[in-house]
Amino acid sequence: MSIANLTPKQLRTAADLKEMIAALEKQLATILSDPGSGIPAPFKAAKSAKPAKRKLSASHLAKIRAAQKLRWAKVKAAKAKTAPVKAVVKVSAKPVTKKKGGMSAAGRARIVAAQKARWAKIKAAKTAPKAPVKPAVVKTTVKPAAKTVKRVIGPEARAKMAAAAKAMWVARKAAKK
Repeated sequence: MSIANLTPKQLRTAADLKEMIAALEKQLATILSDPGSGIPAPFKAAKSAKPAKRKLSASHLAKIRAAQKLRWAKVKAAKAKTAPVKAVVKVSAKPVTKKKGGMSAAGRARIVAAQKARWAKIKAAKTAPKAPVKPAVVKTTVKPAAKTVKRVIGPEARAKMAAAAKAMWVARKAAKK
């Protein structure tokens, strides 16, 4: 039956029932949210709080580690095909740290001696008198031209060039003295 075919009296009764159902649901929700209401657990609302994390005490953790060491000792003994080893492990709250690596005294002495020799060499180089530095000779190579043209210089031009070169060298020698 559809809502369009109902009489006004039937519609009013349906509306009243809906209101009563809503009121009852609201009342049920308030009861379920109250922790001291005495309602059994399956009907209570589930809480979303996370449980607290558990933490092992230091002594208990040490016992677990000791037992694990004993187990590994037995496994290693079985691999070596020897009688199982019963290890007595001292239980302590503080972990024991072992020194790893290191250097022998002789090795350290060799390194120190080599370093002193390096520094002595550097200091000697700084205090030694510096030798005069000769100018570097730069060699240049001249590439031949793609097309060579033969030029002829006359004897007068050659004489002028020779005189200019001689004058230049005389001036340089005089500047050095």
